[in-house]
Amino acid sequence: MRLKSHIWVSAYLRRLNGSFISAALVRRGDSDAGAIYIKVAYLNGSCQVYTPISAHLAETMSDEALVLDDGRAWQPVYTPDALEGEADAYLARQAARDPDIWILEIEMPEGKRLPGVNELVLT
Repeated sequence: MRLKSHIWVSAYLRRLNGSFISAALVRRGDSDAGAIYIKVAYLNGSCQVYTPISAHLAETMSDEALVLDDGRAWQPVYTPDALEGEADAYLARQAARDPDIWILEIEMPEGKRLPGVNELVLT
């Protein structure tokens, strides 16, 4: 059984805070099953957006996926050097289509790693 979205988001924000990584909840979605989108801002005007996918699909992907240690998985939407304006417009379109989504924004200076993340590069 998967954790409810509000519990997972709250716990992950605490985990980031404990690792001295600045993160904020930008949009609150459905507390039980809202999809969680992650925007990673690199503090140089560029960012990366990750959209949720099933963990089973992440195992079969041929490109990079972001997998957290509880089995949740995300797929990158843009190249890592996407402009923040493009990413924000994309997230606004997703929120217009699905009002239940959650959006987390993480400030990630180069060289840091998200806690609890296994970056998979599958060939």
